[in-house]
Amino acid sequence: MSNKKTKYIFVTGGVLSGLGKGITAASIGNMLKDRGLTVNMQKFDQYINVDAGTLNPAEHGEVFVTDDGAEADLDLGHYERFLHQNITADSSVMTGKIYQEVINRERRGEYLGKTVQVIPHVTEEVKRRARLSAASGDYDVQIVEIGGTVGDNEGFHFLEAARQMMLDEGRENVLYVHVVFLPYLKASDEVKTKPAQNSVRELRSIGIQPDVLIARTDYEIGEADIAKMSLYTNVEKEAILPLVTVKTVYEVPLIMENHKLDEVIMKKLKLEVKPRAHDGWEKLVENIKKDKPKLPIAVVGKYITMLDTYASMVEALKAACWVNGFDIELIWIDAEKLEQNDEATFSELKKAKGIVVPGGFGVRGTEGKILGVKYARENNIPYLGLCLGMQLAVIEFARNVANIPQATSQEFDEKSDSCVIHIMESQKTVTDKGGTMRLGGWDCVLKEGTKIADAYGSTNIRERHRHRYEFNNDFKEQLETAGLVLSGATPDGKLIETIELKDHPFFVAVQFHPEFTSRPQGGHPLFNAFIKAAGK
Repeated sequence: MSNKKTKYIFVTGGVLSGLGKGITAASIGNMLKDRGLTVNMQKFDQYINVDAGTLNPAEHGEVFVTDDGAEADLDLGHYERFLHQNITADSSVMTGKIYQEVINRERRGEYLGKTVQVIPHVTEEVKRRARLSAASGDYDVQIVEIGGTVGDNEGFHFLEAARQMMLDEGRENVLYVHVVFLPYLKASDEVKTKPAQNSVRELRSIGIQPDVLIARTDYEIGEADIAKMSLYTNVEKEAILPLVTVKTVYEVPLIMENHKLDEVIMKKLKLEVKPRAHDGWEKLVENIKKDKPKLPIAVVGKYITMLDTYASMVEALKAACWVNGFDIELIWIDAEKLEQNDEATFSELKKAKGIVVPGGFGVRGTEGKILGVKYARENNIPYLGLCLGMQLAVIEFARNVANIPQATSQEFDEKSDSCVIHIMESQKTVTDKGGTMRLGGWDCVLKEGTKIADAYGSTNIRERHRHRYEFNNDFKEQLETAGLVLSGATPDGKLIETIELKDHPFFVAVQFHPEFTSRPQGGHPLFNAFIKAAGK
């Protein structure tokens, strides 16, 4: 390992949550990586959960899965898409994981009888995690996003650790970026900077003076507002970026560059200022913003009111549309309304040129999703099933084609003798819910000449998993005889990974989550093939 000193950038947020700290952090990473630096990213979350696996996606958004099997916050998906590189389990740290480690050490007697406290023991563990992640790839820059909002009591240990890092690593090796919100007051027709000023004051009271201020706003602001914020926050005007809401988040790195924020950051960290090595990102944004025909794609799910629940899938669909010369028109189909034979919902489904059933857990809404699968199969509408979307496609085919009318999943009915989907052998003795599913990247072998092998351009692939249930091989022969193509399996042939239909424009379903490995530049081969079929 080299003796170079890793630079640390800590990204915090103030005023309110949901400002886009993850996009901000990822955009900074994008800028620095395209200038030849090695960059890693990390998320510190306040929750006392050990990982994101047991969080409700309707409240917290999707659970992103890394190749090495971590169940993580959805921001790690942004990191991977903006940096075009895999992020590891070291990059997702929740408070529960920190406290778990500290308590385990205390039980082993590693603190030598000392009273265990937030400072220094918890903060030292936070810093250890940041350094461990940075050292894992000998990175030039480690970007650490601190979840929550400055002022939240439960986030103090992360902010205090970030403050101490400047003393430990040296001022030229640590940079603080603070993301704030500027609300618009209709009565006076102006954008107000006071909440941002107060947020910085609170951050400074902890001992952190931000070096860069990202001012999120829905309205343009002038030089006078920037000067005012600079005066009251002690941040130079050139280091304050008014970031107005844009059409696509992928434009944010370019906006930062237009404001010369890249130069500000590199100079403060004493890094050599270089231009982008290539124009690929500019071409991506140019393509996104270009006028293109809309392609209506239906997503049949039960969390249709919250886009973050399916964040990676939505980004994968968008990227595939851009590759194929379309803009996506997402049609959200409420699976429960489909179950109730709601005419308006069926009318919306009929507008779709392609249908997706994403992953999920539990029985709620599954009959509606099965109706979506059936509609796609019977009407030759391109279909893509992801994880649960594959399991439901097997159930639908078994019921309506293979003459297994009571076909179901063991997840929905444990007592049924028609479980074409059943619990994995490795899961039968599992009692803990957290971190115990089949997780992370697994190899898969595809059959030559199948649609999915044609899509990937290979018969050997690797994709990420997150599930407890699988295809029941007891029904393999009956389903294959009825026409179901079992097109992919684990290298040992024991676990069915992909299915498809032969006499259908595109009907492919997979047990894994290809959306996690999709990138905005180039998309994902399976999503690209699906959108290409839908575009026809």
